[in-house]
Amino acid sequence: MTMQDTPQMDVEQWRDKKRYLWLMGLIAPTALFVMMPLVYAFNQWGWHGAAQVPFWIGPILLYILLPALDLKFGPDGQNPPDEVMERLENDKYYRYCTYLYIPFQYASVVFGAYLFTASDLSWLGFDGALGWPAKIGLALSVGLLGGVGINTAHEMGHKKETLERWLAKITLAQTFYGHFYIEHNRGHHVRVATPEDPASARFGETFWEFLPRSVFGAFKSAWELEAKRLERAGKSKWHPSNDVLNAWAMSVVLYGTLIAVFGPALIPYILISAVFGFSLLETVNYLEHYGLLRQKLESGRYERCAPVHSWNSDHIVTNLFLYHLQRHSDHHANPTRRYQTLRSMEGAPNLPSGYASMIALTYFPPLWRKVMDHRVLDHYDGDITRVNIHPRVRDRVLAQYGGRA
Repeated sequence: MTMQDTPQMDVEQWRDKKRYLWLMGLIAPTALFVMMPLVYAFNQWGWHGAAQVPFWIGPILLYILLPALDLKFGPDGQNPPDEVMERLENDKYYRYCTYLYIPFQYASVVFGAYLFTASDLSWLGFDGALGWPAKIGLALSVGLLGGVGINTAHEMGHKKETLERWLAKITLAQTFYGHFYIEHNRGHHVRVATPEDPASARFGETFWEFLPRSVFGAFKSAWELEAKRLERAGKSKWHPSNDVLNAWAMSVVLYGTLIAVFGPALIPYILISAVFGFSLLETVNYLEHYGLLRQKLESGRYERCAPVHSWNSDHIVTNLFLYHLQRHSDHHANPTRRYQTLRSMEGAPNLPSGYASMIALTYFPPLWRKVMDHRVLDHYDGDITRVNIHPRVRDRVLAQYGGRA
């Protein structure tokens, strides 16, 4: 049914119940500032050990608070109807929610750099500089906002507007992952749920095997994609219009400036926050397509990507935190669709909880496989030959489950 076929009153009555809850996406880039009064209070009360804890707000949020909130509030259950999709897509309020992430992100990066290197933090109640327990927590917390920033860039990088594409690259500069803008759009979305995709995890592949394969595979793929694009345009791959090079240049300028201002003592902060940030992206990559496989057609091409090729989760809290990233099946079916209009699709395989709960599970391969392997098999009605199997375990898995090569 089209919007024209629907009574105008019915269209106007529908409201996005999450409209103002999307501002939860700003929790990550503002959390460090919010924690400072608590740090000061603990120091004033003489709880100097406790004053170190708020600097760990990023890991606390990711590994404790979000999973607990997902458990409490559960799935969303609301999908926008067809009749309101165009109006919802064109409502600029939603894109402003993502734009706001960027100034808070970089304010936190700079503030974190100051806290990490300052020799006198008496205004916070410390006797001198931060100790290493607080510094490590601080770097990880800034890394979290970088990781969530990659997701914010992911939302903007899929859009056609030039402004949003540049904002995506600016957001990616913190984690030195500007090439993601190229590889994700022109690589991952083409090869998703196939053995050729470095960002699609294979059945039996541990996260620790997947991480270097995806990181280096993404670098390689992005560079090759840009080199081919420029070659078609008659330009050198080293041309300034190479989007991999200009994205990396943003990171070099950012961190070169920060080191010039705060000194070489900032280098551990940069390394910890950047690596933790992009590793969070890779944990999400790992769980989004684990074991799922697009079948080959008689032509030798892969079947069209469908909702069955992405793991979904409709848990509302993490979805608000990540701009509906967990409605991943709809995203792959409609890559340019804005986050507020993404739907939880029928037929998509579902994770047992939200991404925040599943991320920690990826670090422990036996637990991950216990939770996920039977879900992969159930999704394919027990037919292991339809699964994207890691080559290292292929023979053993086929023999174990009675499959055939």
